[in-house]
Amino acid sequence: MRAVDIIIKKRDQGELTKEEIEFFVQGFTRGEIPDYQVAAWAMAVLLNGMTDQETTDLTLAIAHSGSVQDLSGVVDIAVDKHSTGGVGDKTTLVVEPVVAACGLAVGKMSGRGLGFSGGTLDKLESIPGYRTNLTTEEFMAQLKRIGLVLTGQSGDLAPADGKLYALRDVTGTVPSTPLIASSVMSKKIAGGAQAIVLDVKVGLGAFMETVEDARKLSELMVAIGKLSGRKVVALLSDMNQPLGQAVGNALELREAIDTLHGGGPADFREHCLVVASHMLRLGNKAASLEEARQMAEAAICDGRGWGKFRELVEAQGGDVSAVDEPERLPKAAYVMEMRAEKAGWLAQVNARVVGETSVTLGAGRAQKSDAIDHGVGILVHQKVGERLEAGETLFTIHARNQAEAEQAKEALGQALAWSEQPAPELPLFYGVIE
Repeated sequence: MRAVDIIIKKRDQGELTKEEIEFFVQGFTRGEIPDYQVAAWAMAVLLNGMTDQETTDLTLAIAHSGSVQDLSGVVDIAVDKHSTGGVGDKTTLVVEPVVAACGLAVGKMSGRGLGFSGGTLDKLESIPGYRTNLTTEEFMAQLKRIGLVLTGQSGDLAPADGKLYALRDVTGTVPSTPLIASSVMSKKIAGGAQAIVLDVKVGLGAFMETVEDARKLSELMVAIGKLSGRKVVALLSDMNQPLGQAVGNALELREAIDTLHGGGPADFREHCLVVASHMLRLGNKAASLEEARQMAEAAICDGRGWGKFRELVEAQGGDVSAVDEPERLPKAAYVMEMRAEKAGWLAQVNARVVGETSVTLGAGRAQKSDAIDHGVGILVHQKVGERLEAGETLFTIHARNQAEAEQAKEALGQALAWSEQPAPELPLFYGVIE
């Protein structure tokens, strides 16, 4: 069996066998199949797709490219959540501590930024000293001790996904439904979560730009979960405009801290409560979504969620004083406001443009080797559907210097669309797949 024959078969729209997929994944994991052949294969998958069976076989091959955790001896039930990637989506930083504070263990392996979407690990590394490279043994011990882990993939868990994840980001193959589904679900299967809530983004700032495409991806991931014996729920959520206000690593971390203290933007807080409610119900901590929401709200109001976040930071070596005093987190050297030049209703705040501009400022990566500037980013002050007057603040740009801020200001002008008539607000969610 040869890698080039598998590439050609998929290039010519053939259906790969389980044995061919396992051969390819194992060869890539061991370093026997080079990056350039995997890049060619990934592009063939992007262009020609995969059947449900191929995608399931790919998911299981990636999951079993390393060890598969069994958490049943550590906690009664472990629940996880995953977002398919968005702009300003710092949901994990709020939801997971809140859910853990309600008594439901959360063991999560998060990723770094992909394309114009931010990564949870990049946000957490805004905290001095925070470790994102826990071993499997450390993962299990911390989950048992405090019921909460937020780390990167350890080398022995789904190593094929870690390699493929980085390669997709720089080869234009991120927006492939089979590759997204297999990446997400392989990590969940390898990580040992028994219950999973998927936050599938829809819109201009998502890899799935239509509700129909997002629904297909969700149904595929829910089916993979069922075949592997997991309970899975997928939420279809809006990503036409950024979630919350903050886009950029330390900025998003500050917003999450504010939300855990009972503040935060209304749309972001509501999004977190909905996701947390589904996790608590799926994890058998609440009989209904209504009861689950009350539990989540209480964990924020009485400070237990914030306490659990501090416990997480301390457990993983982070400087707790930096989250207790968020002004100590990384800051940009230059800050500029961008104001509305006319009055009218805001009809669009293109999340993709905002995300790409944030990457250009240094908050994300153009190449997988690029360093992140944790202090830069954008605050988005207005939402679609709002009536604005000339002079109101649209964005606050956090940049390394004035020249980069000016470039960002020009780019952000392309994110906006105006209307002389009232523009409808965007929904937070489009549906639930169970």
